[in-house]
Amino acid sequence: MATADDPKNAHLKAMDGAAERLILCKADLLDYDAICRAVEGCQGVFHTASPVTDDPEQMVEPAVRGTEYVISAAAEAGTVRRVVFTSSIGAVTMDPSRGPDVVVDEFCWSDLDFCKKTRNWYCYGKAVAEQAAWEAARQRGVDLVVVNPVLVVGPLLQPTVNASIAHILKYLDGSARTFANAVQAYVDVRDVAAAHLRVFESPAASGRHLCAERVLHREDVVRILAKLFPEYPVPTRCSDEVNPRKQPYKFSNQKLRDLGLEFRPVSQSLYDTVKSLQEKGHLPVLAEQTPEAAEEAAPASAEVQQGGIAIRA
Repeated sequence: MATADDPKNAHLKAMDGAAERLILCKADLLDYDAICRAVEGCQGVFHTASPVTDDPEQMVEPAVRGTEYVISAAAEAGTVRRVVFTSSIGAVTMDPSRGPDVVVDEFCWSDLDFCKKTRNWYCYGKAVAEQAAWEAARQRGVDLVVVNPVLVVGPLLQPTVNASIAHILKYLDGSARTFANAVQAYVDVRDVAAAHLRVFESPAASGRHLCAERVLHREDVVRILAKLFPEYPVPTRCSDEVNPRKQPYKFSNQKLRDLGLEFRPVSQSLYDTVKSLQEKGHLPVLAEQTPEAAEEAAPASAEVQQGGIAIRA
């Protein structure tokens, strides 16, 4: 929780138009009255706040109760025409019974028992929070739409490094000597923001919206980074030299494409991520790079999009 005068909010106040159009309110997910004050008079509510932890006590209750409070506050305000809830791919893909040919889309839900068994409390918390949002919206008659982003990369707005960007930084600063035998879906932060606006503004938007550009193996990620920025010690060896290479899953982002969203290529997003890390002092600038290199960096074996479904090339 931060106050409006907290120095950590300086980057928000520095945005274009902030002096005229930005109002910061002190709030807490577990403080219903504070949420009501923040929502009062609003036409739209974007509920993006959530704990990011695998501690079940710090993750589950704040995520669920905070979501219920936001929905209730929106209903009580009397002016809110739509609530946009930021869920997660973690509420979608954690299902060990899903076959390799199944296309992951908005109908997929994570297996809660599997999340608990594997102690993945973040994914569990996001899934039950989204379920709570749908139930609260139904009970209170609130128009709710949901965005389910995957791992978010791209330029940093804030001066600090968050968890998703740390996933990229570790491959550049020497802290990771190997890469995992794992796959991950990626999306640009600017496309996530655009997705939220589109589902809020479009009368046709309803339900969940999977927000992903591409699924890559970690080897593909480090190859893109190494081609774009060869001056950094990007790892070249997989930590798992025994098991077969994990295969990317198929997914559909057609609902957001139908709303007119055009996703940035992940290679461009990775390029912009690194440039942002340099500009904010998290990485030393060791050589000059050109943006055109990003267009050439996507590996031939990467995921490609066809009709909104990612398939193996």
